[in-house]
Amino acid sequence: SDELAERGRAVLFDVLEYGQPMRAFALRIDGRVHAYLNRCAHVPVEMDWTPGDFLDAERRYIVCSIHGATYEPATGRCVGGPCARGRLTALDVT
Repeated sequence: SDELAERGRAVLFDVLEYGQPMRAFALRIDGRVHAYLNRCAHVPVEMDWTPGDFLDAERRYIVCSIHGATYEPATGRCVGGPCARGRLTALDVT
């Protein structure tokens, strides 16, 4: 938790999704930690520009580096680009 600066770089970690290893990330947004699978809803690819770098220049939205799909970081809901009505797969954080 101490590694997560407000709207800063994400912490990356590995999880199992249906028995398959997958990358995930956690961000601190408005004081709360949110975690998602590192997989775009548009095309199932890892989204970070460089490891842990998911947010746009204004630090407001998560943006997929491949096609520009844009997500609201507190909910994972698509707000622009080719992700339509999709959303990121949220992970429980304790």
